[in-house]
Amino acid sequence: MTTPSDKALVPFVSVDNMMRLIHHVGIKDMLTELARYIEDDFKRWDLFDKTPRVASHSDVGVIELMPTSDGEAYGFKYVNGHPKNTAEGLQTVTAFGLLADVYTGYPVLLTEMTMLTAMRTAATSAMAAKYLAPKGSTTMAMIGNGAQSEFQSLAMQAIVGVDTIRLYDVDRAASEKCAANLAGTGLRTVICSSPEEAIEGAQILTTCTADKQYATILSDNMVGAGVHINAIGGDCPGKTELASGILERSDIFVEYPPQTRIEGEIQQLDADHPVIELWEVISGKVAGRRAADQITLFDSVGFAIEDFSALRYVRDRIKGTDFFFDLDLLADPDDPRDLFGMLMRAKG
Repeated sequence: MTTPSDKALVPFVSVDNMMRLIHHVGIKDMLTELARYIEDDFKRWDLFDKTPRVASHSDVGVIELMPTSDGEAYGFKYVNGHPKNTAEGLQTVTAFGLLADVYTGYPVLLTEMTMLTAMRTAATSAMAAKYLAPKGSTTMAMIGNGAQSEFQSLAMQAIVGVDTIRLYDVDRAASEKCAANLAGTGLRTVICSSPEEAIEGAQILTTCTADKQYATILSDNMVGAGVHINAIGGDCPGKTELASGILERSDIFVEYPPQTRIEGEIQQLDADHPVIELWEVISGKVAGRRAADQITLFDSVGFAIEDFSALRYVRDRIKGTDFFFDLDLLADPDDPRDLFGMLMRAKG
């Protein structure tokens, strides 16, 4: 048995080590730090390769690849979305990702991203709300209380200052689960019996439901002036959560229009309906919230640059720690031209 060289080894962060890392940093602190990395990368938006994710759809779900590069590092995420999985005792979303050095093409990090995607999605939502939500927002309606709900709530607490979460789900057990998980975090939770009840008094309305279909989670008459809508459930063609009338009354902010027009709430609108790219707001090129009665909508479908930021963060954060182990992933023959010789030497 041959001992792999240093060149063959790639740091790998398992689910267990990712959870250890999150608790080492602290959930709220890590959400805040992730948001800062994402914000920094949005400020250098022009440096990145940008393409809609590559999606393979089936009648039960979708499998996607999300690649990007800033010219120095290359990253991608593999992710699925299968709403039927929950009933089978499986996660709706699973993911892993890789970061590589553009100069050599060698991977520098392989990591689970199921847990990390939940963290970066919440961090992105709160980062956007920091620019778009009414100043002094204290209450969020969380409609859809599945796997993402606690992360969203804690990110809004840590980054925006929200202190009350009004919960609604068609399955009350999901709301009870979320409320129990948030006990002791400093957040006040209220379980509601309808979406209408959940949005009472809320300045931020977050929708995060899983059904892969056109749905009306918020109808037009439910949304009054002055709120911020964080729509994160619609993330593939044929899947939406908001009545089109809400979109017509809102200033709509998106990550990457060519992707969002296919997958987001705005797939319901004309292809030339005006939207604002979030990076422009973060870079100071365009104003975000301009008036107290303005309805702002973050039509978020998730974009590869956010995953790149999360990968970059984990690479930096694990240095000097034991929150990873080295994986023998790359062949490293003594002579780069003699891969076959390496194979034959391993025989003996």
